[in-house]
Amino acid sequence: MTLPTLGLVGLGKIARDQHIPAIAATGLFQLAAVVSPDGASTDGVPTFRSQAEMLAALPGLDAVALCTPPAVRHGLTVEALRAGKHVLIEKPPAATLSELHDLVAEAETARRTLFTAWHSQFNPAVEETKRRLAEADIRSVAITWKEDVRRWHPGQDWIFAAGGFGVFDPGINALSILTDILPAPVFVRAAELHAPANRDTPIAATLEMSAAPGSRIGRVTADFDFLQQGEQTWSIVIETEDGRLDLTHGGTRLTVDGVPVLAEPDTEYQRIYRHFHRLIGDGASDVDARPLSLVADACMVGRWHRTDAFDW
Repeated sequence: MTLPTLGLVGLGKIARDQHIPAIAATGLFQLAAVVSPDGASTDGVPTFRSQAEMLAALPGLDAVALCTPPAVRHGLTVEALRAGKHVLIEKPPAATLSELHDLVAEAETARRTLFTAWHSQFNPAVEETKRRLAEADIRSVAITWKEDVRRWHPGQDWIFAAGGFGVFDPGINALSILTDILPAPVFVRAAELHAPANRDTPIAATLEMSAAPGSRIGRVTADFDFLQQGEQTWSIVIETEDGRLDLTHGGTRLTVDGVPVLAEPDTEYQRIYRHFHRLIGDGASDVDARPLSLVADACMVGRWHRTDAFDW
């Protein structure tokens, strides 16, 4: 059986650490090309300097996966869809909500699959938490998402430039889990956003959220920090009328009332590519704007503060 061919656009850390191994492990796509403006390459795969160059050289390519910074994803996705390609977009899928809404329309016009790959949603522990919360009375949810930007994004200035999301680049992973596991939507009521004096985007943020009146969801908070030293923290603690759920290690482990319930190896990207393959087969798309909406709302209602300059 001939596998659908895939072009990987962007060859940074996330592409090398997650996408390329997942493509190989699932065996559902043939990695036919990579795009790297600086000429970086991976063994045995042709490298192009731009997506346009790749599309011109490989007109029969079936799909592309975009692993670029978010500021350029809208233009690249439009280009790929209009060339007749199915598109998987690494999170966050666009720099703005209006760009994302436009991509939905473009995919419908092109009759091609568009998949916004919120990878943290694809952990089995997240799915189990969602199942347990479906009928629960939720007293509170506390997100703590703290990591060291120098460790995970070394020298990547784009993340602190306008459109780069800053601490919301990892923080949006937590928000993607939150919007997936809760049985009703929540809304940002207040936010404190801390941006370095020499940068455009936040390096730390706190959010206060709540659901609509009459829901079974109490207070929801989020604490994001890009300057965490030592142990990295990616946890969501949920207090319900029936007990406590701890979703930790980025959503890969679930503990209920102190008892481990589910711990899975890091295979979320393999699940992403399986889902993308199914979507293409079904002629469907999967676009989730909810996490991006929460970030946009935080920036709209939040209070901005200037902090010390940040340098690598």
